[in-house]
Amino acid sequence: MTATSSVIISLALLFYSIGVWSERIQGKLKVWHLAFFWLGLVCDTWGTGLMFDMSEGMTFDVHGITGLIAIVLMFAHAIWATIVLVRHDEHWITRFHKLSVAVWVIWLIPYFSPMFFALG
Repeated sequence: MTATSSVIISLALLFYSIGVWSERIQGKLKVWHLAFFWLGLVCDTWGTGLMFDMSEGMTFDVHGITGLIAIVLMFAHAIWATIVLVRHDEHWITRFHKLSVAVWVIWLIPYFSPMFFALG
């Protein structure tokens, strides 16, 4: 189960990174970026659920708390991106990458925290 959840969480990193950095490089939010945001969120939530099963619930440490914050931010980010695209809001379509990169950086904290704490 640990290997499976690790692979799924790593897929979340891959999908979310593709969406965020492609959007940043292209300078304009597109539907396919949104698809990668949602794929990243689905994989992160799925992998986190598997980890919850292994640890018998949420851990109230840096990893657990930042992980919950990251999933909430990813969800809000994907919802907002969906709204921006549905409304064809050109102002946000060309500036959305600023929000995306910020959410991505925050998401990296729970992704890498187990590695940092394992070193100590």
